Amino acid sequence: MAKPTVGRSGSAGGPAPGKPKQIADELRGLIIEGRLDEGDLLGTEAELLERFEVSRPSLRESLRILEAEGLISVVRGALGGVVVHRPDQRMTARAAALVLQSRSVSLADVFEASAVIEPAAARMVAISRGRERAAQQLRGLVIEMKRTVNDPTACTAAMVGFHSDMVQLAGNQTLILICEMINEVIVRAAVADVLTRSQREPIASRRRTIREFEQIVDLIAAGDGEGAQARCAAHMARLRRTLLGEHGSSTVELARHL
Repeated sequence: MAKPTVGRSGSAGGPAPGKPKQIADELRGLIIEGRLDEGDLLGTEAELLERFEVSRPSLRESLRILEAEGLISVVRGALGGVVVHRPDQRMTARAAALVLQSRSVSLADVFEASAVIEPAAARMVAISRGRERAAQQLRGLVIEMKRTVNDPTACTAAMVGFHSDMVQLAGNQTLILICEMINEVIVRAAVADVLTRSQREPIASRRRTIREFEQIVDLIAAGDGEGAQARCAAHMARLRRTLLGEHGSSTVELARHL
């Protein structure tokens, strides 16, 4: 991907007031607008100093701002440079985890938000014009679950995909972002225990989950918004007990997201 042209900000002398923020604002805008993509190289420090015509302290301060926001990483060494990172759910989760930890919020509280969003998403999909296409997509994941039911890791991956796709199919970008953040917080808090339990989970339990998903898909295909919402809510209540286990009373910790 060709690097977009960026402006020259200031002179090569000492740092000017507000200069680091100006550079950070300009580069942030390019990333957010999609003109810089994940993994793109902005250049080396020497190249950026020449491009912006600023002092080294000004440039480094602007890069520290963007690095703290998770939008870049600075790779040191002869082959290093400034690498771009697109905003994602991990970035959102880190910011949320900071606030949640400061408020001593429990994982059960975080999951409760997901238990509100996902049933609402199921209803939105069921009453949408694209419900038949959505049902077909979700049914494909159910078929994958049945095919891999004897493989706990693969089957669990398909189940996670079902939850994610259902929210995506609802089409509301704000709900999608919030749900991605919630899932990131929960999974990073309990991932080791969840993976261990998934290996021990009886096959009968996975089959029960698959039947619940099938029922949700059938209700979506039938355009039954209230039914899909109620069935999904019941599934989320059971999932809470299975997924969180003894982690429910634990509080969110920022350290798991660094």
